[in-house]
Amino acid sequence: MFQEPPRDCDRCPRLREFLLDLREKLPDYYNAPVPSFGDPDPKLLIVGLAPGMHGANRTGRPFTGDWAGDLLYKALDKFGFSIGTYGAEADDGLKLDGAMITNAVRCLPPQNKPVGAEAAACRPFLTDQINGLSSIKAIMTLGKISHDNTVRALELRLKDHPFGHHKVYNIQNDMRIYSSYHCSRYNTNTKRLTEDMFFDVFSAIREYLDA
Repeated sequence: MFQEPPRDCDRCPRLREFLLDLREKLPDYYNAPVPSFGDPDPKLLIVGLAPGMHGANRTGRPFTGDWAGDLLYKALDKFGFSIGTYGAEADDGLKLDGAMITNAVRCLPPQNKPVGAEAAACRPFLTDQINGLSSIKAIMTLGKISHDNTVRALELRLKDHPFGHHKVYNIQNDMRIYSSYHCSRYNTNTKRLTEDMFFDVFSAIREYLDA
C-alpha cells in the first residue's frame, strides 16, 4: 500500500502552525493531514488541491462538507464510482467503488493557497501512493496545482504535459492522466467549469476504464 502523513506531520512549518492554532479555535474540526478515501484497489485516483476549511478540514474526509464535494460526489455517483448516499459527513456510510480521492497537499493551507515548498514537501506521499497502488489506470487531476504536482510525482516533464481542462495524457503502463478545472464554487459560479464540462471528463474516464 502507501504511507499517509502522520497526524502531527511537521514537514511544512507554516501549515503545522496554522493547524495547531485552528485546533484551539475550532476544536471540533479534524485539523490534521486529511487521509485518502476510497477503494483500496482503485482504478481511478482523483487528486485535488488541498482540504477546504469547512469541508475536509472539518470532517476529515477529502471533499466532504463543501460545494466542491457536492459536485464531485454527484459525479462519482452518476458514473458508478460510489455506493450509498453522500451526506456531506465522514460517517454518512458512503463507499467508493473503483475510485480513491486524495489531495496534492494533505493539510489545509491559509486562504487555500499552498506555496511551492509545501507542495514539494508533501509530494513524496503522492508519489508513494501512485507507486503503491498498482491497480490505477487513470488519474484525474483537479486544477493546475494538482495537475503539476501529479506530473512531478510521476517524474514527468511539465512542458510535455501542460495543464488544460479535459486534456488527456497517456503515460506509463497504460495509465492515463485526465485533467479538469477544479470543481470549486468559484469555478462553477463563474461558469469556467459547468456541470456538463465536469461530467464530460468523468464520462471519458468511465469509457476508458470499461474498455
